[in-house]
Amino acid sequence: MRNMAEQKTNAMRILDRAHVAYESLEYAHGKDAVDGVTVASLVGHPVENVFKTLVTLSGKGNIYVFVVPVDHELDLKKAAAAVSEKSIQMIHVNEIQGLTGYIRGGCSPVGMKKRYPTVFHQSIQNLSYILVSAGRIGQQVKLAPEDLLQVTGGMMADIC
Repeated sequence: MRNMAEQKTNAMRILDRAHVAYESLEYAHGKDAVDGVTVASLVGHPVENVFKTLVTLSGKGNIYVFVVPVDHELDLKKAAAAVSEKSIQMIHVNEIQGLTGYIRGGCSPVGMKKRYPTVFHQSIQNLSYILVSAGRIGQQVKLAPEDLLQVTGGMMADIC
C-alpha cells in the first residue's frame, strides 16, 4: 500500500499517468547510496528481483541506459552489441545528474530528462516483478517487468 502522504518522485508520477500498478518501498539510508545487494536486503526482496540502472556513452556519442540485476556487472561488449554500437563506456559519475536528472544511487529507468534507448537484462522475462529505483536514494518501486518495458520503451538482451 502506498502512503498517501508520501512524496511522489517524477518516476512515480509517470507510472501513475501511464496507469501502471506499482508498490513504493522505502529503506533507511544515509546521505550516500548503498550497493544494490544491501538494498535488496533492506527492502526484504530476493536479490535477483532488484535491478540497478546504468548510464553509458557510445563511441559515437549516443547515451544508452542498461538495467541489470544488482548482483551482476554490465558486460560492455555485450551491451554495445545489443545496441549495435562498436563500443560503450560508463559515463562519469559527475555527468549522471546533468544527463538524467537523477543522482548516483537514485537513478531510475523511468523519468529521465530525455528518453534514452533502454535495455533490460533478459532475466526480467522470468520474473513476476522487479524493483528499480523510484528516482531517489532510499526508495524503490516494485512493478511487473512488462509494464516497465512498456513505459520505458525498453528491450531485453543478454548484457551481463
